[in-house]
Amino acid sequence: MSAPLGRRVAAEVVGTATLVAVVVGSGIQASELSADVGVQLLANSLATVFGLGVLITLLGPVSGAHFNPLVSLAAWYTGRGTGEGLALRDAAAYVPAQIAGGIGGAIMANAMFARPLVAWSAHERSAGHLWLGEIVATAGLLTLIFGLTRTRRARLAPAAVASYIGAAYWFTSSTSFANPAVTIGRAFTDTFAGIAPASVAPFIAAQLVGAALGVVLAVAMFGRPAEVPGTIAVQETHP
Repeated sequence: MSAPLGRRVAAEVVGTATLVAVVVGSGIQASELSADVGVQLLANSLATVFGLGVLITLLGPVSGAHFNPLVSLAAWYTGRGTGEGLALRDAAAYVPAQIAGGIGGAIMANAMFARPLVAWSAHERSAGHLWLGEIVATAGLLTLIFGLTRTRRARLAPAAVASYIGAAYWFTSSTSFANPAVTIGRAFTDTFAGIAPASVAPFIAAQLVGAALGVVLAVAMFGRPAEVPGTIAVQETHP
């Protein structure tokens, strides 16, 4: 990622906004074309798989295609003192950009389908089994991303990450949000993909637990990146 920070942040805004627009827009389209919830979820998950794969392929060389505050924070945390990962200054710029993009993507999807630009979701998702689903989904996502990086197979990320999210739509009880920016954005739409604002904080808490677990699993199975002498001092002086 040699692009200037401004271009990388722009890529994160656009990528996250487009991802949420795909999730929300395909959910609206599916619910308008079919009354079968299974068909709606299938259409929603397939659109997300294809859209996410394209976005990672296109924007990965610019910003790393995180589109997820947990990925950015984990990249910073695990890369401290190694010369890898994300600098603290960059992570601090990525996270609000991703959240803004998530909100903007939901509003854009609402507008495309002639819905109110902001309509708080009434879809309550507050139950222990759903939070467990988010822990599992997020842990798996972080393990996958950092496992690919540690084994030098990051080139497979577009297909691997998109495939995992598509599978997690179906094998987790929460349908795999696994992303605070996406979760916040989906609160702005009272449609198939929405989540009630009161359900957002517990979902994000579960995602944080899952992210921590995913980092631990990645380190346990794939090891840590090698330390680079002097890097810690440089990063602490110039975050």
